[in-house]
Amino acid sequence: MGIIKAVVGAIGGGLADSWLEVYESDSMNDATVFTTGVKVRQGDKRSSNTKGTEDTVSNGSIIHVYDNQCMLLVDGGKVVDYTAEPGYYKVDQSSMPSLFNGELGASVKETFSRVKYGGVPSGKQKVFFINLQEIKGIKFGTRNPLQYYDNFYNSELFLRAHGSYSIKITDPLKFYTEAVPRNASRVDITDINEQYLNEFLEALQAAINQLSADGERISFLPSKGRELSKYMSTTLDEDWRQMRGMEIQAVGIASLSYDEESQKLINMRNQGAMLSDPSVREGYVQGAMARGVEAAGSNSAGAAQAFMGVGMGMNAGAGMAGAFSQANQQQMYQQQQQRAAAPQEEALPLWVCACGTKNSASMKFCGECGAKKPEPKPEPKPEAKAGGWTCACGTQNPENMKFCPECGAKKPEPKPEPKPEAKSGGWTCACGMQNPESTKFCPECGAKKPEPKPESKPEPTEWTCACGAVNPVAMRFCPECGARKPETSAAPAPEAPKPPKAAFCAECGAKLDPAARFCAECGARVEE
Repeated sequence: MGIIKAVVGAIGGGLADSWLEVYESDSMNDATVFTTGVKVRQGDKRSSNTKGTEDTVSNGSIIHVYDNQCMLLVDGGKVVDYTAEPGYYKVDQSSMPSLFNGELGASVKETFSRVKYGGVPSGKQKVFFINLQEIKGIKFGTRNPLQYYDNFYNSELFLRAHGSYSIKITDPLKFYTEAVPRNASRVDITDINEQYLNEFLEALQAAINQLSADGERISFLPSKGRELSKYMSTTLDEDWRQMRGMEIQAVGIASLSYDEESQKLINMRNQGAMLSDPSVREGYVQGAMARGVEAAGSNSAGAAQAFMGVGMGMNAGAGMAGAFSQANQQQMYQQQQQRAAAPQEEALPLWVCACGTKNSASMKFCGECGAKKPEPKPEPKPEAKAGGWTCACGTQNPENMKFCPECGAKKPEPKPEPKPEAKSGGWTCACGMQNPESTKFCPECGAKKPEPKPESKPEPTEWTCACGAVNPVAMRFCPECGARKPETSAAPAPEAPKPPKAAFCAECGAKLDPAARFCAECGARVEE
């Protein structure tokens, strides 16, 4: 037994005349969660089905499903088919279940596989409808005050809460099998709410205690409706979804109220906080004294006797009241002095947009037209005084600056001036002739300029043994291997310079060329 979707065009306007029976849900209000299906135009003379029984859905009947409804076709107490899609459906006892899920999740089909009826149609069939809309306005209220520890007041307070919450059925098959009473033809949420309300209040108390553990002030709780709803949904949804096929949608707290003792404690704490202000405290003292005088004037024993008592009381309390006032005034004077001494906040610099709007210096775009804040113009660089220096970044700096104020680079060290060449002292030949330094031979005697003496090498301070050990020069034996220090070879003595050739011929006395081997005058051989 099952249902098949009927073509809307084939139904037309003569619905009651074309089909054996037409079913739709009974009236539903905001609190209705379950109702039975009723026949449309039952007893109407136009209907062609005049012999149908009350508990039988005839083969070929039409079932009308509206929005946010789930229709259950039940045979002998077992669900044989269902649909959550709006439309017209024809009952066909020869077909298999169609299972039109609509917006329901895939878990509904799993539930159906556990509760479905597996036999042939019995003698009793019914059509039921479950409301898939959000069921709103379920009221709640705490029967006993809830305990709440407030860090601000540093005490245990007690409060009451009331409001409403809403639920939504997400698995109608599970809701039908677990939450709907048997043989019920109509169920409102108020009929089955007692158990759910107790579980809801238990979760509410746990959520409020969690806010207390998080340090929230008790006066802020009315604004924590979203946090409470989220916490309670996390706590209850898993259990309610698995056990009953429904979830919490929203929680609204209408008000929070304190019990009498908690209200007194809060008022006392607030009054003490108010009197911490010396100006308020001074007004309270003056007002108390004025009320005492006023009460004395209304004394039934007579004004004279009353004011006599007032005088005695004022004499007794004048010192105390004066001390209170003096302390209050002194504290107020100190606060005024502190406010006067506090530096005035400097006005933030402004920049003016091209449109004329003045904007704060921290704003990068104009708040009126959205134009970008103009870039600040670079300050002109100071011209360097005479004798200054130029940095690599191009900034001209005075001579006394050691670092560039633009880029922070250090002043370069001045280049050393080239030293003037020292005048040559020349060199003196063996013949006594003073010659310039650039002359390589003496023009007087032809002697060659003597080579410069080699620089004397510094005396060695250590010597290296054949084993690789480095030893001080004073050690004559290696402490590592015992080898004897090698003798240093004496440096070869420099050769004595050859005597220069004779500058004059020994035969004729003519002056000789330094490179000549024979006299140009007489041809005599020049002696080496």
